[in-house]
Amino acid sequence: MVLVEGWDPRVRAAAERLRQLGIRRVTLLDERVEQDPSLDDVAQLLRERKPDRLADSDEARELARRPLHFAAGLVALGLADAAVGGATCPTADVLRAALWAIGPADGIETVSSSFYMVLAAPVPDVPERSVLTFTDAGVVPNPTPEQLAEIAAVAADDRARIVGDLPRVAFLSFSTKGSATGPRVDRVVEAVGRFSELRPDVVCDGELQGDAALVPAVALRKAPESPLRGEANVLVFPDLDSGNIAYKLVQRLAGASAIGPIIQGLARPMADLSRGATPDDVVDVAAVALLQSVPAERPELEGK
Repeated sequence: MVLVEGWDPRVRAAAERLRQLGIRRVTLLDERVEQDPSLDDVAQLLRERKPDRLADSDEARELARRPLHFAAGLVALGLADAAVGGATCPTADVLRAALWAIGPADGIETVSSSFYMVLAAPVPDVPERSVLTFTDAGVVPNPTPEQLAEIAAVAADDRARIVGDLPRVAFLSFSTKGSATGPRVDRVVEAVGRFSELRPDVVCDGELQGDAALVPAVALRKAPESPLRGEANVLVFPDLDSGNIAYKLVQRLAGASAIGPIIQGLARPMADLSRGATPDDVVDVAAVALLQSVPAERPELEGK
């Protein structure tokens, strides 16, 4: 595990806790990477990935010395399982470094994010679900139907690794099964069809209002034919406004813990942090990033 902002006291505290939890190797980076033996390899990778952006090897080495790009390069080269950054820099900087060095996973064009909402207490009338996936709440402002389908697909894949249960995917809207019409509803309906082609083995439905996705009694009235039966655990929001607003409301008013934003859709995991992250937040995000590195057919770490 590589933690980018090793100069930040929150990140240093998180590194110590990760070591206590049994993570075998935690690397803390300095504000500039100068003497690491992997620096030349990372510089070469960065130049190979975007030769038009780097004039020569000296320019490539200068970029590789930046902690975000160096960490992303280590992950891309397989020299680290995952990297975490963002405690002192914007999400956009983390994404740019990850996309440059690592790039999207095979078959995926849209890199997005999820929040894992850990509920503080049982919710009345809702079957016991301690964790909900909210996607996308951090990256793609106005996804197309194709992007919504990809966002849902990678969120479903990651949920199996991270939470360990079967994903049940609800595409959310202000409409439930034709109760309203219009282009915004049509976009969600089209996304559901495309998702079913991408992940035919995953239970999904839409368009659904939030209560029809989460409350069985409401689902029985509003969407009696829904295969989800009001028991969704992956909520796909139609745009960044609704996803971001929803996760913050659930976090602040319902007392849920929000783990994320977890970047999804990369070939190898690199995670982002809120600049207001606590040491516990860094530990949680690092743990999720390590789980993302585990092959989907084996969703558990061997040892630690």
